[in-house]
Amino acid sequence: MYHVKEITKEEIPMSAEIIRCSFQTIADEFGITEENTPTHGTFLQDEKLLGDFEAGVKMLGLFEWEKQVGFVAVETKDGENYYVEKLAVLPSFRHRRGGKDLMKAAEEYIRESGGKIISIGIIYENKLLLEWYKLLGYEETGIKIFPNFPFTVCFMKKEI
Repeated sequence: MYHVKEITKEEIPMSAEIIRCSFQTIADEFGITEENTPTHGTFLQDEKLLGDFEAGVKMLGLFEWEKQVGFVAVETKDGENYYVEKLAVLPSFRHRRGGKDLMKAAEEYIRESGGKIISIGIIYENKLLLEWYKLLGYEETGIKIFPNFPFTVCFMKKEI
């Protein structure tokens, strides 16, 4: 039903919209506003995502037929440690394995690129997501309270 492919420059505006829409449900649930967490995906501007794209961040999209319904970004600073960010699936397409397909594609890309460790940061209070990542093989490495955020950040990693 789904397929994952690399995002093109022309698909950046749709990808940014998917991120904003997907992250809005989390913003609503955890009291995230532009004032307390301006870097949250709900407030992502197309230009920021385009800048990441032009800087070489790998971007993958989840498609149902030709319609994009999900997104994930993969970044590295040293070729061994990778960061998976902005995992997003439109709310009406969740719980159908699309997020898992995106993570599988991201991990495959990282493995093929010589990556050894994948790191992520999530909202610690989002227990459903925390448990989902654990099922995918990620382990908690720490939590941090940021003074302005209305949530705790949980850092997780997976060795591949």
